[in-house]
Amino acid sequence: MTGFGRFRLERNGRTIGVDVQSVNSKQLDLNMRMPFVYKPIENDLRQLVASVVERGKVDVMIHVESDLAATNPGLNVPIALHYIRELKKLEAEAGEFNTDYLSIISRLPDVFKTKNAEPDQQEIDDLTFAVQQALIKFSEFRATEGKKLELELMPRVGSIQNLILEVEALEESRISRIRERLEKNFFEFFSKEITDKNRFEQEMIYYLEKLDITEEKVRLRSHCEYFFDVIKEPSPGRKLNFISQEMGREINTLGSKSNHAGIQKLVVLMKDELEKIKEQLLNVL
Repeated sequence: MTGFGRFRLERNGRTIGVDVQSVNSKQLDLNMRMPFVYKPIENDLRQLVASVVERGKVDVMIHVESDLAATNPGLNVPIALHYIRELKKLEAEAGEFNTDYLSIISRLPDVFKTKNAEPDQQEIDDLTFAVQQALIKFSEFRATEGKKLELELMPRVGSIQNLILEVEALEESRISRIRERLEKNFFEFFSKEITDKNRFEQEMIYYLEKLDITEEKVRLRSHCEYFFDVIKEPSPGRKLNFISQEMGREINTLGSKSNHAGIQKLVVLMKDELEKIKEQLLNVL
């Protein structure tokens, strides 16, 4: 399910920004980006995010900015001198000389260091708090989107229920038409062979039962009612997906057994509503 949450915290000359955003995915696919200095607590933060998000392709971006007084950067003298010595050796071996060492070493790794680079417990607590607050906003966003989806899904399931009623209205004429067609075909092609009227009636009942769609209507109506119940549960996405699959099976069977143009048109409308339901269910947690 799509979602977004953002939180900013300013404390002790430091600004912590956390963005949490997600798109649809059947499983939890968590990508977390943060300054390297916080890597030791990454696993704890991942567990925190997983406990809230549950599933989805999730990006968590953590930005930390500090003012100059807070970071107090300085020259890492031993590293700088080491680079200068190595550059002089390289000059001697190459036979080329460049005395502008400062511009060169200023771009090399670890020449400048930040004092107290390791985060203290207060900084870790602040970062964890910022992530928690971003997740709260993320959950609120999802809850709002979930309400919108519910308002979208409920009428579509209700439409399928109404279409079942329209199918029932056509069923009496359907059965009569099938019976007439069967009788005509049987008597036309097997009039001489048919001597046992009771046996003929039994065969007729057998074929009519094979074409009966009562069970499909009952099960489809039951699935619709169950859909309404489950959508009120927390994190109903998986269940609703399974229910929609069962609804699809009953609709397909109803269409294949109907042998009636009017009912088949209604089945097409049911399939159209169900496809729209399935599309929206990708956004349900």
